[in-house]
Amino acid sequence: MDISSMMEQAKSMQQKMAGIQEALSKKTITGNAGGGMVEVTVNGQGDVLRVKLEPIVIDVEEAEMLQDLITAATNDALRKAKELSKQELAQLTGGLNIPGLTNFLR
Repeated sequence: MDISSMMEQAKSMQQKMAGIQEALSKKTITGNAGGGMVEVTVNGQGDVLRVKLEPIVIDVEEAEMLQDLITAATNDALRKAKELSKQELAQLTGGLNIPGLTNFLR
C-alpha cells in the first residue's frame, strides 16, 4: 500500500468519524434513579440536556437523597452514552479497539 492510498484511507476514516460524532450529538439517552423519580437525559457525546424530577422527591429535608439520586441518574445516562458511542465506533473500526478512538464523550 502506498502513502497516498494510506492518506486517502485516513481522510475517509476522519470524515466517517466526524459523521459519527455529529450523529451522536443528535441522539439522546436517558438515565434514571429512584425507580424513575429522577431522570437525566444526555446526548451521545455526554452533554446533559435535561433533568426531570418527580415532585415527590423535592423535599428540603431530603436534599442529600435528591443529590444522590441526581448523581446516580446522571452516571446511568453517561454510562449508556459511552456504550452507545462504543457501538457506533465499532461500525467504523470493524470492532477493533483502537486507543484514543473508543470514546466520543467530552
